[in-house]
Amino acid sequence: MSVERQILDFWRYLDKHPVAARLIAVAWILLIGGITFFWNLGSTGLVDETEPLFAEAARQMKETGDWVTPYFNGAPRFDKPPLIYWLMAIAYQVIGVNEWAARLPSALSAIALIAMGFYTLKRFGSDTVDACADSDQGWLSAFIGSTLIALHPLTIIWARTGVSDMLLTGCIGLALMAFFSGYAEGGANQGKSLRLHGAVFKTSQLWYFMFYLLIALAILTKGPVGIVLPGLIIGSFVLYVGNWRAVLGEMRPLWGLFIILLVALPWYILVTLANGKAFIDSFFGYHNIERFTGVVNRHWAPWYFYFVVVMLGFAPWSLYLPGAIAHLQFWKRSIWRHQPRAAHLGLFAFFWFVCIFGFFTIAVTKLPSYVLPLMPAAAILVTLFWTEPTGQSSWFSWGMKLGGVLNGVFFLILGGVLVYTPQLLKGDRAIPNLAPLLQESGLPVLGGAIAIATAIAIGVLMLRRQGRWVWLVNILGMLALIIFVLLPAAPLVDSQRQLPLRQLAQVIVQERQPGEELVMIGTTKPSLVFYTRQPVIFRLRARSAATYLQERMISQPGISTALILTTPKKLEVLKLQPAQYQTLGEAGPYQLIRVSERVLSQLPQQE
Repeated sequence: MSVERQILDFWRYLDKHPVAARLIAVAWILLIGGITFFWNLGSTGLVDETEPLFAEAARQMKETGDWVTPYFNGAPRFDKPPLIYWLMAIAYQVIGVNEWAARLPSALSAIALIAMGFYTLKRFGSDTVDACADSDQGWLSAFIGSTLIALHPLTIIWARTGVSDMLLTGCIGLALMAFFSGYAEGGANQGKSLRLHGAVFKTSQLWYFMFYLLIALAILTKGPVGIVLPGLIIGSFVLYVGNWRAVLGEMRPLWGLFIILLVALPWYILVTLANGKAFIDSFFGYHNIERFTGVVNRHWAPWYFYFVVVMLGFAPWSLYLPGAIAHLQFWKRSIWRHQPRAAHLGLFAFFWFVCIFGFFTIAVTKLPSYVLPLMPAAAILVTLFWTEPTGQSSWFSWGMKLGGVLNGVFFLILGGVLVYTPQLLKGDRAIPNLAPLLQESGLPVLGGAIAIATAIAIGVLMLRRQGRWVWLVNILGMLALIIFVLLPAAPLVDSQRQLPLRQLAQVIVQERQPGEELVMIGTTKPSLVFYTRQPVIFRLRARSAATYLQERMISQPGISTALILTTPKKLEVLKLQPAQYQTLGEAGPYQLIRVSERVLSQLPQQE
C-alpha cells in the first residue's frame, strides 16, 4: 500500500472517530508546542537587554501590590500596558519568581495560537468548500499549518522570551482567526445556533464576541496597535471583497466597542489618574506616535529590512511564500467576490500578511519582532499552497519547483554556517570562551550534518517529482535541529553571556551592606536588577560613576562604601590600584569591587 493511501485512510479514520480525532489533534499540538516552546524554557537566564525589564517590572508589581503603574529600577515604566506584567506576576505567585514563570505567558500564547490555527485550517483550509469541515484536505491543512505556525525562528525565539511580543501576536492572531470564523459562518445562513442559559446565540455572534474580547486584550498588551492592525486588515479585506456593509451589520460594532472599552479602558484611566501627563507623553507620544514617525533608541533600518526579516525569520517556509501568494491570484477580484465566504481564508491571510508588513515598513522605527504578528498568516498561505488539491496550475508548478530548489540550497548554506559557527565567534570579547566550548561540544558539526542531510532529502524528493512531501522533510529537519542542536546549545551560550552576571548578583546579595550603593559601569544590564532584587545605578562612563558616588556620599554621610561592577579596563580609567579596593568576585569579563568613601573622594570628577 502506498504512503499516500495510508495517509488518506488515516484522515478518513479521523472523520469517522471524532473522539480519537480530538485526542490526536490535542496530542499533536502539545507535542509540537511542548518541544518548541516549553522544553527547557527556564534553563537559561534572562537575556539582556529587554527581557529583564519585563520580568523585573512584573516582580516589582507583585512585591508592591501596585497593579496599575509598572516600575523598573525604582522608576515608572510606561513602555507597555500591563497585561504582560499581570500574567507574569500571576505566574510568579503560582510557581515562584524565576525565568520559567517570566516566559510562561509567551509560551502559552504561542501554543494557543497553533491550537487556533489547527482549528481554523481544519474548518476552512480546504478548497472543497462544501465539505471543508470534513475533507481529507482539511485534516492535512490543520496538521501542516499548526506546525508551520510554530516551527520557524521568529516564533521560536519570542515564544521562549519573556516580553510582550508573543502575547500581542497571540491576541491579534486569535482575534483575526475568531473574526474569520464568524465571517465564514455568517452571511446568508448566519451560522449554527447555540443555547446558553436559555438564550439562543448564533455561533457567528459568539466568534465576533471573542474577536472583540481579544482585541481588548491586545490593547492591554501593546496599546493602540492592538486595534489598528486588525482594523486595517479586516477593513481592507471586506472592502476588497465588497461585502463590508453586510459584515459590519453582523459584527454589531457598537456592542464591540462597548466590550473593548469595558475591558481595556479602566487601566488607561487609572494609570492616567495616577501619573498624569508623564504617562500620556511617554506612552502615547514617545512609545507609539514617535516610534511610527521617527527613530527611537537608534532602531533604524532600510526600507527592505522586513523582506530580510521575513525571509530568515520564517525560514525555511518563506521560500514558498512567493509561489503561495502568486497561486492565490488575489488580483482576480471578480472571482473572489463570487466565492462563498468559507473559501476566503487564503485571501484573508493575504491581507493579514500584507497589511502588517506594509504598516511596519512605513514605520520609521524598525525591529524584527514588529512583524511577528504576520507569521500565522504566512503559515496559512504556505499551508494552503502545499495542500492545493489538484496542483495543475502553472503558479503551483513553478512555485513548488522554485521553492524546493531554494529550500535545498537554504539547508546546504545553513549546514555550512553551523559548522563554521565557532570560527565566526572567535574574537568576541564579550564571550571569548564560547567558540571553544561549542567546538568541544560537537554541536556545530551535528547541526551541519542534520541540515545537509535535510538538503539531500529535499533534493531526492524534487528529483523524483515528489515536491509535495518536502513539508514533511522540513518539519523533521527543523525538529531535529531544535532537539539536538538549538536546545543543547542554549545553556552553553548562557554560561558565557549571562551566567557571570547571575553569579556576581548572588555575591552582591550576600555581601551588600545596608544603604550601600550598587553601580554598574560601562554597560547596562537590567538582569542585574532582577537577580539582586535591588536598585542599580548604571553609568556608561567611569568618571561619571565616580562623580555620582562622591555626591551621594556627601548627601548621605552615613554611607562609607560602595559596590562597583565593571570590567578591568574601566577600573584602569578610574586609575584605581588593587590596594585601593576590595575584590569581592570575578566572573567572565566582570569584576565586583568595594570602594571606600576616602578612595572615591580622591578621584577626579571629570573624564
